Amino acid sequence: MGWGGAVAGAGAARGDAIPPSSFDQRDPAIYHVGVDCAAPLSSSSVARLLPLFLLLGSAVLLLLRLPLPLPLLALTTDEGEPTNRGPAAAVIALWWAARIRARRNHNSETGSSDPSTLVEWGKGGRSSTAPEHQGARQFSLDELAQATKYFSEANLVGVGSFGLVYKGLLLDGTIVAIKKRCGAPRQEFAEEVRELSEITHRNIVTLIGYCQEGGLQLLVYEYLLNGSVCGHLYDTGKGSNSMTRLEFKQRLSIAIGAAKGLNHLHTLVPPLIHKDFKTSNVLVDENFIAKVADAGLVRLHRGYEDVGPSHRFSSSVYQDPEVQLVTQFSESSDVYSFGVFLMELITGREATCLISPDSRESLAHWIEGHFSSNELIDPRLGGNFTSEGMKDFVGLTFQCLNPSSRRRPKMRLVAAELDRILETEMSLTTIMGDGTAIITLGSTLFTS
Repeated sequence: MGWGGAVAGAGAARGDAIPPSSFDQRDPAIYHVGVDCAAPLSSSSVARLLPLFLLLGSAVLLLLRLPLPLPLLALTTDEGEPTNRGPAAAVIALWWAARIRARRNHNSETGSSDPSTLVEWGKGGRSSTAPEHQGARQFSLDELAQATKYFSEANLVGVGSFGLVYKGLLLDGTIVAIKKRCGAPRQEFAEEVRELSEITHRNIVTLIGYCQEGGLQLLVYEYLLNGSVCGHLYDTGKGSNSMTRLEFKQRLSIAIGAAKGLNHLHTLVPPLIHKDFKTSNVLVDENFIAKVADAGLVRLHRGYEDVGPSHRFSSSVYQDPEVQLVTQFSESSDVYSFGVFLMELITGREATCLISPDSRESLAHWIEGHFSSNELIDPRLGGNFTSEGMKDFVGLTFQCLNPSSRRRPKMRLVAAELDRILETEMSLTTIMGDGTAIITLGSTLFTS
């Protein structure tokens, strides 16, 4: 399948200079005002015009709240007589005002509120072109205990790789997700949390703060009302009322959000590899906008040590098989994990139910073989998708799961392709209506 790309060209506006000869063809009558402008002003004229120049220059500076430059403070001689520097002083004052105003405007324009701006992480901290961030808030254990009703079981909402997850209500009315585990206080932990809390993006779950007290380590995140995609995607067999039915376009939209979140992590300087991307780490808010959770959390498990494949991810179906060979995570290994996530969006089932993590067969080859029977497309989708949209979606999944990391697309290309697929799907279903061109034979997906 060919990659579609849109290249936007920026053109620069060009204006022709006015020919010098045009200034020479002036009508003398237009410029004759009865005064010889080339003649020098007399002392009496300077004296009469001085208050005007002084008033003009001072008024401009006062309106702009700028300091008075020295030329306006030196318009008289030591004997108190007016000098002939009034016009020059006024011109200098106006130039001074324009220069400072331009500097202020430049400073305000270079500040950016775009959360996706590039970020640089240095040894002594982190610098960014993004607006100044308050950083991680350090909570007391008492604050978080009160927020969770002393870690009541009624507030327990899940269990993650970091530990138990509670829903909490802070004193200022903010609803948060609090992750708790046992652990001794470490300075490296606090520093790492401060850096991770600086990552701000629409599709990244925000790390608000932390706590290290009483033999516990706690992380405080923004709370997302609809929780993990898993709760809305997997067919648990408990009936259709137990979950929100995700239409095909909704699944594409969720995939786009997750792709943009991962791509943002990869564009940090240096890039931040997630290392534990999976469907349960994709959360959705009240508007079903997807956000990637637990970004950088792997680094908090063992301080600054990398978690090797022989530790946490050796049995995960989301893990890139090449990680076991090269013992190193990369952007490409995140792309592979994202491909498994896409496969689950297509099937509506957990990948572990489809193929064993210990299987030697590649997921890409396995998917190709099983789609020939058309049995893996989530039946709950019904006919609410087009054959073109599903074919492109499966093709992209196939590329992300390529056994060779060098042949996998970058996350920015994945996000762009998903955008294109959704845009095409929206246009086709608007014209033809949902369900007018569904897939009838899965084998046709791999004929082109």
